[in-house]
This record gives sequence, C-alpha cells and structure tokens, in this order.
Amino acid sequence: MEVAKIENISRIYKIGQVETQALRNVNLTIESGEFTALVGPSGSGKTTLLQLIGCLDQPTSGKLTINGKDVSQLDRNQRADMRRGTIGFIFQFFALIPTLTAYENIEMPLLLNGKSPAERQQRVNQLLKAIDLEDHSHHRPDQLSGGQQQRVAIARALVTQPALILADEPTANLDTPNGKLVMETMVRLNQETGVTFVFATHDPRVIQYARRIVTLRDGMIVSDEAGEGQLVESAAPVLA
Repeated sequence: MEVAKIENISRIYKIGQVETQALRNVNLTIESGEFTALVGPSGSGKTTLLQLIGCLDQPTSGKLTINGKDVSQLDRNQRADMRRGTIGFIFQFFALIPTLTAYENIEMPLLLNGKSPAERQQRVNQLLKAIDLEDHSHHRPDQLSGGQQQRVAIARALVTQPALILADEPTANLDTPNGKLVMETMVRLNQETGVTFVFATHDPRVIQYARRIVTLRDGMIVSDEAGEGQLVESAAPVLA
C-alpha cells in the first residue's frame, strides 16, 4: 500500500529576485512499512522533500498524495488535520515542551485529538514501556539525557498511531551510544508496529539501519537502492 507518492515535484524558493530550486521534478513512492533514509550532502534537497511529505510546505509544481489523498486539494486546516492524524514527526532538537514531564509530552497529541483519559493513559504507558522509560515518566526534559529526550520524541510521534513517521537528522545531537539506542528503538518499533519511517540523514551510522536508501544531489534523486537494513532483536511486542 502506498503511504506517500511524489509525482514530478519541484520546489522553488524566491527571495527578492533570487530563485533557488531546492527540488527538481522528483518522483518517489513510499510503501507501507518501509524504513527509508533520504541521504545527500547539505543543500541536496532531502530536508525540503521531508517537509513536503510532512505537509509542512507545499510544492511549486507537481503532485503529492498521502494515504490516497491529494494534498494539493486540501486547505490549510485539512493539511493540519492530516499532520495531526496521519503523520508523526521526530525533530533533530527533540522539540519537547520543557515544562511538561515525559508522560505529558507523549500525551499532548492525544489531548489535542480529544482522546479520553483512559485511552490516553493506556497508550502513553504502552509507549513508555516500549522506549524503556517507565521509571522516567515524571521527569521533565531537563532531567533526561539527550538520548532519553529523543526516545520521548519518538513515543510522542507514535502515540496517535500515524501511518508515517518523518525524522530529520534524528541522531545529529547525540553521541554514538545514544544514537545507536535511538536508531535501534526506531527499528524495533517499525518491526513491531509496521509504521513507515522516512528519515533524512548524512550519518553513516544511521544509514546502515535503512532498508532503502534514496540519495539526492542538487535537488534530484540520483540513486534509489536497497540498504543493509540492520535489524534489531525484539522482546515480545508491547504495543497493540
């Protein structure tokens, strides 16, 4: 099943009289359950492509379909609804709310979606167990390590049970051990839940986990190939 389909998409940014073409007639299909890396040097277009797939930006031309819906036909509120219900985001700088605990940060999307207290509690506790932070549920971000904060961000992205998770340089601010733990957490949750992960990176330590590697250069896809797809041994799944 197609989760995202990009057809002849271009993105041009204009500042004054200067135009920059960030993407040039890109075509890409992401299938359900993929664990895909968008790679390339700085300025290659990988972050722009990730933002377009996440409905955070709109293409200058071309067509984007998410979960069978033509995004170009959606208004601003409908795109916001899609982001809230269909897409989860993991950011380079974690983007946790500093005054909220780990539990409350994970719970926030469910509050915004109007879920009941019982459903919120069940889902958040499941995810705290999945990321092995049950004992840190009442800690605020400044009481957590960088790796722990990113695992909370992963749980927050998953809590609404989206079809697609997008991650922009998810390990860029982590040391090697924490980066490895974050990637293994993402792989394990992909294996257990079947949720699709697409992440932008230039880190070889991250690329080794991808089962598909899409390389961009100068706003164009220059290769699309199978990755090593390093798997992670899982205990009994903790997510329904």
